[in-house]
Amino acid sequence: MCWMCDHPGSSIRDYLDVVYGKVTRNGWTVVYVEHDQVPFAYTVGLTGRDFPELLVTGASPQRTLRLFNGVARRFETRGVPAPGTQFSLPAGPLIEVVEVEHPDAHLICAAAIFDNEFRALQLVWADRRGRWPWAEEFNNGRATQPVLGMRAPCDLDESG
Repeated sequence: MCWMCDHPGSSIRDYLDVVYGKVTRNGWTVVYVEHDQVPFAYTVGLTGRDFPELLVTGASPQRTLRLFNGVARRFETRGVPAPGTQFSLPAGPLIEVVEVEHPDAHLICAAAIFDNEFRALQLVWADRRGRWPWAEEFNNGRATQPVLGMRAPCDLDESG
């Protein structure tokens, strides 16, 4: 259930204060948006480290955290991958980086905290057979993974 549902009578400002507190304590946090059809999640706070925020659609909370943690560590050691870069994380799926076209429309908490002065990268993941969401056969036609930006020319990063 969502934080607002668990805290009746609270305001959006109260929720933003909670998110900001987590960012202050931990450097960044994850906002997970529950949805029956297509859940999504995004980071808040990477902007404060001069990194773009991250977004994932159509993944479970556990998978999302593994992706965000792995990519945030990668930022620290290898820098920010350019849109179009494809790479794998240890024990993870193949990922393609896509620049989010309108991050303020999707990353509401980040937009409020950073006054819309941030950018975001979507971590688009391939299914178990290596198919991308823009392929008709993606996940055998079952799961959806909306892509919130335009694909850039691919740059395969073999080294992960």
